Amino acid sequence: MKNQRRCVACRQLAGKETFWRFVRLYPSHQVQLDQGMGRSAYLCPNPDCLRVAQKKNRLGHALRASVPEELYQTLWQRLATPD
Repeated sequence: MKNQRRCVACRQLAGKETFWRFVRLYPSHQVQLDQGMGRSAYLCPNPDCLRVAQKKNRLGHALRASVPEELYQTLWQRLATPD
C-alpha cells in the first residue's frame, strides 16, 4: 500500500487523496492548501480533526511554520458547504 499518509490530529492512516494537504512552500515558508512543492502535512476533512489541529497547532508543528488564521477559516467554510 503506497501513498499512505497520517492525519496530524487523529493519527489515522489512509490514502493521501482522503486528506486535506498543507504545504510549506520553499523558500518563503508560507503555508498553503492543496498544491505546491515543499514540506507537507495532512489532515482529515472533519470538524473534530480541524478543531484539534487548530487548538493544539498541530499543522504548525508538523510544517515547522506558522499557519495563518485565514487558512483555518477557509477550511471551516469547506466543511460548512459540502461539495
